[in-house]
Amino acid sequence: MKKLIGAIVVLVLCCASAFAQGGLDSFLKNLNIQARADLNGFSAKVGVQFGVPQAQVQAVIGTVREPADAFMVFQLGQLAHQPADSVVQVYQTNRGKGWGVIAKNLGIKPGSAEFHRLKRGDFALTGDPGSADNPGKGHGKGKGKGHNK
Repeated sequence: MKKLIGAIVVLVLCCASAFAQGGLDSFLKNLNIQARADLNGFSAKVGVQFGVPQAQVQAVIGTVREPADAFMVFQLGQLAHQPADSVVQVYQTNRGKGWGVIAKNLGIKPGSAEFHRLKRGDFALTGDPGSADNPGKGHGKGKGKGHNK
């Protein structure tokens, strides 16, 4: 029992430190842990979040190396306005070169807001429809309309 509790504590600390470091790699590592714990729940959330049938999510999971890669196929497809099939083709051609290369080949320009979002790993698997479009809280300077009135 003590070993089990110790293992859980170590896992939580590892995940917390990875999350604290931020970035896309940490996000993908944590997403893979979540997916492996409940692959059916993971694929259901991805399907709902991106508005695709569960069968399509499972087909993509079957063609990529890691479950988190399937999430990224749908996420980049949405950012690049490309269907998942096109993203999978680019993924297969450029696997191992990194998500930045894949994003560039999908037409996401380096320096763009979408590319910076990718590098930050500013994504979440919420299972909520449309949440993939919302990167969360903005990082602006607060100088738009309505500020400093």
